[in-house]
Amino acid sequence: MELKLNKPICFFDLETTGIDIGKDRIVEISIFKVFPNGNKESKTWLVNPTIPIPPQTTAVHGITDEKVANEPTFNELATQVYNMIKDSDLAGFNSDRFDIPLLAEEMLRAGVDFDMKGRVSVDVQTVFHKMEERTLGAAHKFYCGKTLENAHSAEADTMATYEILKAQLDRYPELENDMKSLSEFTTRKKIADFAGMIAFDKDNEEIFAFGKHKGVKVDKILETEPGYFSWMQNADFPLYTKKVLTAIKLRKLNTK
Repeated sequence: MELKLNKPICFFDLETTGIDIGKDRIVEISIFKVFPNGNKESKTWLVNPTIPIPPQTTAVHGITDEKVANEPTFNELATQVYNMIKDSDLAGFNSDRFDIPLLAEEMLRAGVDFDMKGRVSVDVQTVFHKMEERTLGAAHKFYCGKTLENAHSAEADTMATYEILKAQLDRYPELENDMKSLSEFTTRKKIADFAGMIAFDKDNEEIFAFGKHKGVKVDKILETEPGYFSWMQNADFPLYTKKVLTAIKLRKLNTK
């Protein structure tokens, strides 16, 4: 089954120096872009993360410091990456919890104002876990009847994710072949930022999802405890969380 698209969708995968969204860096990124007319394009970049790649991480994806020493940094690639995805929805495997948040951090560090406004995300892992509870390799075998070769290569994982989503649509007729519906199906909880520090309550208003103000409306804390905003901006929170918090503060100021 081919995807029904109203706009392009970019399947992508990252290989990184680790799993800390705020501190780790991209060492490889692969993007496979599918257009509504059926056209496709793909691009894979090796990236110099500018920090050491731990040996235990190299053991997973095979990318060493030496392999990326002469590759461009993400700062140098950010505009190319952004131009490829800027008009597109996004899809990946565990992308809502890892790849998109880490990509956002890298984009913001590079001075690119990345956000998810006007686009949706489809996490193929969530479809899989809700239906079958497996890993990427098992998903590829289960849905596509293929053994995933070169697992933990960004390009191989990206292509496998694309093939899995199409096979999932064939297998589950109750899944609607529409990116917005798939995004809603794969969303675990409604959050304002990628890290889950700011969520939405039943009235669709932002609340803190952590710490001493957990469950309290963000705009209330910004009004009664302005120092909390300064603390978060200066503390070690993800850049995207700070961006969302700033937007809420500016929105509140503009409505006074």
